[in-house]
Order: sequence, then structure tokens, then C-alpha cells
Amino acid sequence: MFRQKSRLFVILFLFASFIFPLSVSAARVSYPEVVSLPDGFRPEGIAVGKGHTFYTGSLGNGAIYRGDLRTGEGEVIFDGQAGRMAVGMSFDERSGYLFVAGGLTGQTFVFDGETGDEVAAYTLSSPGASFINDVIVTRQAAYFTNSFEKVFYRVPLGPAGELPDDPEEIQSIPLGENFVQVPGAFVFNSNGIEASEDGDMLVIVNTARGELYRVNPLYGHADLIDLGGMSVSNGDGLLFRGSDLYVVRNQLNQIDVIELDPEWTSGEIVDSLTNSNLRVPTTAAAFGNALYLVNARFDVTPTPDTEYEAVRLSLKH
Repeated sequence: MFRQKSRLFVILFLFASFIFPLSVSAARVSYPEVVSLPDGFRPEGIAVGKGHTFYTGSLGNGAIYRGDLRTGEGEVIFDGQAGRMAVGMSFDERSGYLFVAGGLTGQTFVFDGETGDEVAAYTLSSPGASFINDVIVTRQAAYFTNSFEKVFYRVPLGPAGELPDDPEEIQSIPLGENFVQVPGAFVFNSNGIEASEDGDMLVIVNTARGELYRVNPLYGHADLIDLGGMSVSNGDGLLFRGSDLYVVRNQLNQIDVIELDPEWTSGEIVDSLTNSNLRVPTTAAAFGNALYLVNARFDVTPTPDTEYEAVRLSLKH
């Protein structure tokens, strides 16, 4: 009996000796706090793809950069073109497609996240007179905001994320009368967009007014979310993490955490996050217990040598 117990102890000891170093090694894997992007790239949107892959796009020429959040390494997978823009983006895990808002082009572009090939381009509005700013992908559709017009767009998707065969299926949906549009050329109204987990409700931030709206994705009915007199001025990208809504406030180098009621009729700012590495962040993506934000650096004149980066912001919960 003693020999059997001793043999069992040795086996368990050897098993633990094999497993424990692996656990320690995994625990020691660290992710860089700052991920450098190509100089002069002019990023605006960010999306997390498969694994620890992330994507960002260029305001300058619509180029797409794919990087690794763990190693900090990456490469440009789409070189961009003169006259192109890449603004907000959203990744569909079903198809592996990256949806990109095209800014002043009035278009949206869809890329294969693995190869970088452009698989589709859709015209949503007139170029120059509109600014297709951000996008969120749900199970039913991809939704895009237009900062210069009181509308949003719905690109229907199939069960596995299939793209529409006919561009006529794409809808331009007016925002309801409760959505207050600030008039004027190049005034940014609708900006960041997010969706409920089931895709039955959208939330859109109005940058010009510092307000959040609950929006019906099919009919455009919009209701102001009561923040108790608080403002989300300079509100840009939006991100849900659990039931909390994160609002990136670009020029303030700040991310507000908003706790919404179950019906999204009201909310309370329960925390404000910042980091010394933030330099006018625009959009955020979540990976693990952290947010990743791209620094658009709108406070400086862009040059080919201007440095840009993605910043990791650890979360408390």
C-alpha cells in the first residue's frame, strides 16, 4: 500500500511539475501598453479580429493595417488609394470580413481580414456632401452613421455574414425627429454607433451636442438618453462591454463609462478613464481585460513623420 501511495505521489508530482511552469509562463505573457503604427498613417478606427489580431485604417488614403496586440508587430494589408478614407470599422467573426466607413467618399468598403483583399464597395451617399463615420456589425446587418446628414444606413447580412447580392437592398433610414441635427457645413453630428447584443436597438452619439440617442435599427425612431444633465461632448467611438457603454471623448483624452438602464432610456456616468499615452483617441476595441484605442492626434498637423500608436488601457473589472 505504501509503495502504491508513493508511486501515485511521484506521478502527481511529475504531472504538477509539467503543468505548473506552463501556467506560470502563460501568466507572464504581457501585452505592450503602446503599439506603434506606421509613421504618417493617420489612424481613426480600430477593430479586434480573430485571436489577438487588430485592424486600423488610414484617413489619408484608406490603407488598412493589421497588427498583433501581443507582439506589437504588424503590416499594411491594403495599400490604399488616392481619394480614399478609412474611418470607423467593425469586424464580423462569421465571415472574417472587415467593414470600413469611407468618410467623405460616401462609401463603405469591405475587406477580407485574412488577405486584405477588397471584397465589396457600396455607395451610401454623395461624395463630399456626406461623411460616413462609423459602423457596427450585428447578426442582421451592418449599420453606418453619416455625420453630415440626419440618416443612417443598413446593409443587410445573411446568417453567415453573407453580403447582399443587390446594392438596392441597402437602406438609407432617416433619423427620427427627436434626433437634433446641428446645422452647418462640416458639423459632426452622428458619429459613433453601437448595438444591443441581439441587434434590436442601436445607440448613436451626437458629437456636436454631446448627446446619446437610442435608435430603432429598422425605422430610425430616435430617443434622447437622459444622462441627468451630463454631457458627452467630443463623443466619438462607442463600445459596449457587458452592460457598460464606453464613450471615447477624443479631444479630452478621456473615456466615460456609462451605466444604462435596461431600456436605454437613461444612464449615469459612473467612471472616467484616461492614460498619459492618449493623444486624441477616436475609437476603442476590447480585448481581454483591456481597451485598445488609436491616437488620431487631431491636435497636430499630420506629416509623413508624425508618430501614431494604439494604446492599451487596463480595466478594473
